Amino acid sequence: MANPLALRLAGLVLLCMVVGAPIAQAAITCGQVTTRLGPCINYVKTGGALPPACCAGIKALRAAAKTTADTQAACKCIKSAVSAIPGINYGIAAGLPGKCGVSIPYKISPSTDCSTVKY
Repeated sequence: MANPLALRLAGLVLLCMVVGAPIAQAAITCGQVTTRLGPCINYVKTGGALPPACCAGIKALRAAAKTTADTQAACKCIKSAVSAIPGINYGIAAGLPGKCGVSIPYKISPSTDCSTVKY
């Protein structure tokens, strides 16, 4: 039987690829976002110990976002991802970048308007 987490991640990657397809000018893809943030899923659902791989992924994504288009693409992918995964604690998700020592110009929330985000 397939691992339920693996199935969710596969669905999430597919969703982000579809959502991110029209963002041709952005260098960051939804596939990159979901791969980097995969280690964060359990943490944003239940809290507990913050996995080092989660922070490493967040730091890598922030470093890769070099333009407004990149930042908006990452925002859209994250927004879609957290909306697609049941059980996300949005308070934990919103605080995640700060816990990893990273500043991002938007709140991780399904209500974030990614089109207004600037680099």
